[in-house]
Amino acid sequence: RCRTGPLDIVFVIDSSRSVRPFEFETMRRFMIDIIGNLDVGPNATRVGVIQYSSQVQNIFSLKTFFTRADMERAINGIIPLAQGTMTGLAIQYVMNVAFTAQEGARPPHKKIPRVAIIVTDGRPQDRVTEVATQARNAGIEIYAVGIQRADMNSLRAMASPPLEEHVFLVESFELIQQFGKQFQDKLCGVDMCVEQEHGCQHSCVSTPGSFYCECNPGYRLNVDGKTCSPIDACADGRHGCQHHCVSVQGSYSCRCRPGYYLGQNKRSCIIIDYCSFGNHSCQHECVSIPNGHYCRCRSGYTLQPDGRSCRATDLCNGVDHGCEFKCVSTEGSYHCMCPEGQQLQADGKTCSKCGAGHVDLVMVIDGSKSVRPQNFELVKQFVNRIVDLLDVSPHGTRVGLVQYSSRVRTEFPLNKYHSADEIKKAVMDVEYMEKGTMTGLALKHMVEHSFSELEGARPLSHNIPRIGLVFTDGRSQDDISEWARRAKESGIVMFAVGVGKAVEEELRAIASEPVEQHFSYSADFTTMTHLVENFSLNICPEEGKGETEIRSPCECEALVQFQTNTVAILQSLTEKNILYVSLACSLAEMTARLEDLEKQIANKK
Repeated sequence: RCRTGPLDIVFVIDSSRSVRPFEFETMRRFMIDIIGNLDVGPNATRVGVIQYSSQVQNIFSLKTFFTRADMERAINGIIPLAQGTMTGLAIQYVMNVAFTAQEGARPPHKKIPRVAIIVTDGRPQDRVTEVATQARNAGIEIYAVGIQRADMNSLRAMASPPLEEHVFLVESFELIQQFGKQFQDKLCGVDMCVEQEHGCQHSCVSTPGSFYCECNPGYRLNVDGKTCSPIDACADGRHGCQHHCVSVQGSYSCRCRPGYYLGQNKRSCIIIDYCSFGNHSCQHECVSIPNGHYCRCRSGYTLQPDGRSCRATDLCNGVDHGCEFKCVSTEGSYHCMCPEGQQLQADGKTCSKCGAGHVDLVMVIDGSKSVRPQNFELVKQFVNRIVDLLDVSPHGTRVGLVQYSSRVRTEFPLNKYHSADEIKKAVMDVEYMEKGTMTGLALKHMVEHSFSELEGARPLSHNIPRIGLVFTDGRSQDDISEWARRAKESGIVMFAVGVGKAVEEELRAIASEPVEQHFSYSADFTTMTHLVENFSLNICPEEGKGETEIRSPCECEALVQFQTNTVAILQSLTEKNILYVSLACSLAEMTARLEDLEKQIANKK
């Protein structure tokens, strides 16, 4: 067993394609033999193993295993990477990751030696000199073990000085186990605390080739490096100082940190109330802190860049307002608005449903890896806000949903659900696909399947508008132009919604004409409210713009309405004609009576 004291050791093993399988087995045996002679444990020697080729793979870190049996099982389970020989990349990983506290390396003040053992059989394909120098300067002792075809200049560039103790070249893989015994002696050396009179008053700690003395708690090491002296009165922890204890000739006094003053008991510290000085200039509230103060605004307000004045917070961006269409911030509050032509409901949040007519709507949403799970939940909420705008029913608006990544999946077709509540529940149950972004493949699926009568699309002869909404957050990995064109040529009105890294050129290629009315973009998933607004204004144009509904004159209801209006007009004309005839008759009768009266008057004369 190696008894020179604890070490942090990381094996860096070359598993490039030049290392043949049986040769890699001897490297496993080399590591297992070395570990077998170490005193491993959380407070003894800790061991980590990484392998590298064109990339670096962590097999286990310094904090993973503390028994030789667990380490041996992990080493026997290594599968070689069989690629290039990026030794410099491996050293970079050792320095930046393997020997960090997060990975189990003990802090420098504990003086635990950090040892990297690099085993390689070839010439590095990257630069090693500079990164090896940085690693050595960071306190890592590097042993460079070359086997068979290894480049001696590269080994010397990697290793710590003196090179004759840190550079080894083994002629073949068959000799590496014999070399392991020699290397064990180099690594462990002699336990200096046992082999010689160390002179430490309290305890001796061995290191490779040397030792140092430590004192018991409550004592400090004297300048001779061997004897110990009691720590001053502040060190016993009984002084009671809230902040700092200062030793003064065998006694002590308490001192406060800046921004505090010592209380009457000469131990506790009281914060200085800088706000009480009356010169803070805060518009709302002043809060004292050590060394100064800061201004704070009341609820519903935001501190301005000057650090003093306050302004009403845009609550629409800071709370879950629940507005179906649009949230409008006011000072310290907010209210909901609906599109022109729609009424705000009694709950103060929802709007009257879209009455633009019946449509078949298929939404195609991006489920690629770049969206990320938390944002995919926001996408599902976005879909449900659109559903809230629609009058969903078997004979009204029908809704289907398709998700895509590297493949395409119909979440539910147009004829699956017949109410908004059913659709919204199904949307929230959709599972995130991840992987690639094959938008062209999704458009092809939508054209060939989603708008088929088999999946619930009503026949073209019924003149039910077909609307496709494509939601994406990045560049497509396949061509979209062909199926975007076919979708529009087949009579589908296409809307394109982009977020984040979505490509405007692709969105415009998907959108129907006029493009500006069928294309929307948001820089962030959390600010997609206006996209629902844009979609509402375009899918419900008569409500968004106050226009009169235009209906087909051939529809049955339109013919009935036309007949009713015509009958009403004819009836009105008939009534007017009767009135005209009646007036004419009355006028003729009056004329006759006047003539009769004139004759009677003439006869009397």
